[in-house]
Amino acid sequence: MREALLLSSVDAIRARPSQEEENMLAGRPYNPGKCDILQSKLQLSKKLCAEINKLDGLPSSRDKWCRKLFGKWTTGYVEPPFYADYGCHTEVGDNFYCNHGCVILDCGKVTIGNNVFLAPYVGIYAATHPLDSKARLDYELGSPIVIGDDVWIGANATICPGVTIGSRVVVAAGAVVAKDVPDGVLVAGVPAKVTAI
Repeated sequence: MREALLLSSVDAIRARPSQEEENMLAGRPYNPGKCDILQSKLQLSKKLCAEINKLDGLPSSRDKWCRKLFGKWTTGYVEPPFYADYGCHTEVGDNFYCNHGCVILDCGKVTIGNNVFLAPYVGIYAATHPLDSKARLDYELGSPIVIGDDVWIGANATICPGVTIGSRVVVAAGAVVAKDVPDGVLVAGVPAKVTAI
């Protein structure tokens, strides 16, 4: 009963428009704490992530929750624990694999291509804050992230807001990707730099 109620509420909650969400996705300052609609969407995502995180490990049992959490979901597998801010602002391509402990903060749109593998504890952070300390007290910012096809992101790597990662890329474990990455390279380090082609 509770499961059916949660599943049936997803579309209605997500369909509610708000100026703050529009600002967030456009990269303009927004205040999620003063917007009941955004707060309800954050709470919904927490509930959907909780369902994904408590399941028995069968791909079929997680699939229905991933379809409700993500803005686009085709085929893939998410290992618990997993966390997403909104989920609905993340689009995932075919054959996605997300290992334990990954986090996606999708305050900006996150687009993930086909055949993308995330190692444990990868952080994809489309969320940021104003540099001005006074503005930072009230506002946040979102900046989109794009990850191409056939990408492997190593354990504990961080993908920063506004980054585009090309196709056929390997991001080494522990790398901090703060700038765009071209196709067909290996990047490593803090900040990440191309180390092999």
